[in-house]
Amino acid sequence: MSLRYLTAGETHGPQLTAIIEGLPSNLTLDFEELNFQLHRRQKGYGRGRRMQIEKDTAQIVGGVRHGYTTGAPIALVVENKDWTHWRNIMNIEPIEGTDEEKRRVHRPRPGHADLNGGLKYNLKDLRNVLERSSARETTVRVACGAIARQFLAEFGIKVAGQVIRIGEIEAPVHNLSIDELIEQTEASSVRVVDAETEKKMEAYIDQIKEDGDSIGGIVECIVEGVPIGLGSYVQYDRKLDARIAQGVMSINAFKGVEIGIGFEAGILRGSQVHDEILYSEEQGYYRASNRLGGFEGGITNGMPVVVRGVMKPIPTLYKPLQSVDIDTKEAFTAQVERSDACAVPAASVVMEHVVAWEIAKAFLEKFGGDSMDEIKANYNNYLEQLENY
Repeated sequence: MSLRYLTAGETHGPQLTAIIEGLPSNLTLDFEELNFQLHRRQKGYGRGRRMQIEKDTAQIVGGVRHGYTTGAPIALVVENKDWTHWRNIMNIEPIEGTDEEKRRVHRPRPGHADLNGGLKYNLKDLRNVLERSSARETTVRVACGAIARQFLAEFGIKVAGQVIRIGEIEAPVHNLSIDELIEQTEASSVRVVDAETEKKMEAYIDQIKEDGDSIGGIVECIVEGVPIGLGSYVQYDRKLDARIAQGVMSINAFKGVEIGIGFEAGILRGSQVHDEILYSEEQGYYRASNRLGGFEGGITNGMPVVVRGVMKPIPTLYKPLQSVDIDTKEAFTAQVERSDACAVPAASVVMEHVVAWEIAKAFLEKFGGDSMDEIKANYNNYLEQLENY
């Protein structure tokens, strides 16, 4: 069975819900760790007022008993604590009232799904679009990824993320171990390892906010301990790097993705791009460098997986852009919904969990079984096969 999930819920609705299918039985779940990952998503310099209102926690309501997965679908819920203020506006049942009382949205915001969604689904209240297309949905995507992350940890696979750039401010290159990277970025308000860069980024975000504007950036995810052989070259939709790219591009406001050196490969010679193959009895086959970000032919090669994603500036501005009212067809300056000046540090956390999910999915496809014991036996047999190759 393939690992998959579905999510449901709106940004101002009563809750967000996810159903996860395909996890094996007897995976121990750490609930504190799960909620810690949700808390990480809400941190970061430049976040808006909602992060002060809500402290997200996940409640598992199916598929887990006495701390272990049962092999059945997992159901999890994240309550929206702000729901009390939106109960009438987002009521499931019909309510009486004016458009203003219902908070009807008829003025689409540039850069959002408002107008496209309204046209596609023939919705005259664009709130029905923005409530679902909101980045609030990434809350349960992080929850699903956090469970996948715990599964990967059983096999020594570690996931880290960092901010590479916010607008004009770029973080310097470093040579930290993955454990040092995790520790230092967690202590940073903008998820960088350099204190001077952190100060510059904070000041830069403050200026952007004062200008009534928003700013995006570039984030990076690194995954260590991934075995050789996840993914496949035999069909386009089995290439793991392609599936990771699709997952990253599905994150709200992400407009680009690269693996390893990515677009830089287009300006370098082949001798400066490809990773030479080496061998030792201790390590087996390995690469002299990791410019290709842990992939060749859509398959992991045993080097760390390195993925970068670019996030555009959040389109909801306090200095709004021009748009057109769908009722009157007249021009106006776009309606403002509550927003952040910069959500790049939070996006880094979201990307970690999207990448972790895709790697866990490929791992289960390769070493699949109905229980953790069966998967571990399959995995150990494969490691022995690699050692004897």
